[in-house]
Amino acid sequence: MLRSFLFKSFSVSSCARNFSGTAQQCSKVAVLGAAGGIGQPLALLLKANPLVTRLSLYDIVNTPGVAADLSHIETPAQVTGYEGAEQLEDALKDCDIVLIPAGVPRKPGMTRDDLFNTNAGIVKGVCEAAAKTCPNAIIGIITNPVNSTVPIASEVFKKAGVYDWRKIIGVTTLDVVRANTFVAEAKGLDVTAIDVPVIGGHAGITIIPLLSRTTPAVSFDQAQLEAMTERIQNAGTEVVNAKAGAGSATLSMAFAAARFCTSQLKALNGEEGVIECAYIKSDLTSSPYFASPVLLGPNGVEKSLGLGTMSDYERELVNKAIPELAGNIKKGESFVA
Repeated sequence: MLRSFLFKSFSVSSCARNFSGTAQQCSKVAVLGAAGGIGQPLALLLKANPLVTRLSLYDIVNTPGVAADLSHIETPAQVTGYEGAEQLEDALKDCDIVLIPAGVPRKPGMTRDDLFNTNAGIVKGVCEAAAKTCPNAIIGIITNPVNSTVPIASEVFKKAGVYDWRKIIGVTTLDVVRANTFVAEAKGLDVTAIDVPVIGGHAGITIIPLLSRTTPAVSFDQAQLEAMTERIQNAGTEVVNAKAGAGSATLSMAFAAARFCTSQLKALNGEEGVIECAYIKSDLTSSPYFASPVLLGPNGVEKSLGLGTMSDYERELVNKAIPELAGNIKKGESFVA
């Protein structure tokens, strides 16, 4: 009964949101960084996902143990663990989706940008392997700083001659998950029925919740609006400080990444109208990369759905975010040049 409950509850909720069990293709998903704080809970959620038929787990150490543990769970996905640089290409072979949470987490006092020197090299290395081994896979970038690591991934794929902007996606779903949660709590609403679009980037002032476009509609006075916006922007720091040096937002990030992956798997299986917010190559603003609501399809991002109507306050937030994004993006692109 417990197995049936867990499996069915995941399949009907898609991480609590509208999963439909339609006929599906065989889908192989890789998690790079699978032995880490995000990777392990993410792998668990994907093992429980009926849309995943093969789950490939990679990390520099400890992956065989994680894979063995997950393989005992009575769900259909077949789990294989790969360990060390010499097995990376094997882990990526025939993948449809590659999720990359690999890297070091933030600690108190650190910004996402402080992670750049370590995590930039990790993302560059695994993307070089992906561009060679599974160039048609959809790449979901989770490793921070996402504002910079997505441009790194793009430049790597360009150098390899296999770049497709639709398939290099920064996973900013956690910003939406947090916005939905915080607004629902503040307004006493059903969190499973609320949607707050979040645009911009995935760090600090570049995170722009469009609270004026919340569904169902809500209202805040200016002080409440600013406080809610700042909480959403600084939610990662809230968790880092609460964990007091023991880690960053790993569990909520795993949940959000699983939600994104499920949405992309549904789109791969032909479901129409699948929408998530994501950080992608963009011409919506002067920033060459920008998060917005996007329509997902068999090739990744089918199209951006634009920014839509914004309040004066939200337009001001966009204007403040653009210079910050420009620096983040240039830093990522220069790393690969």
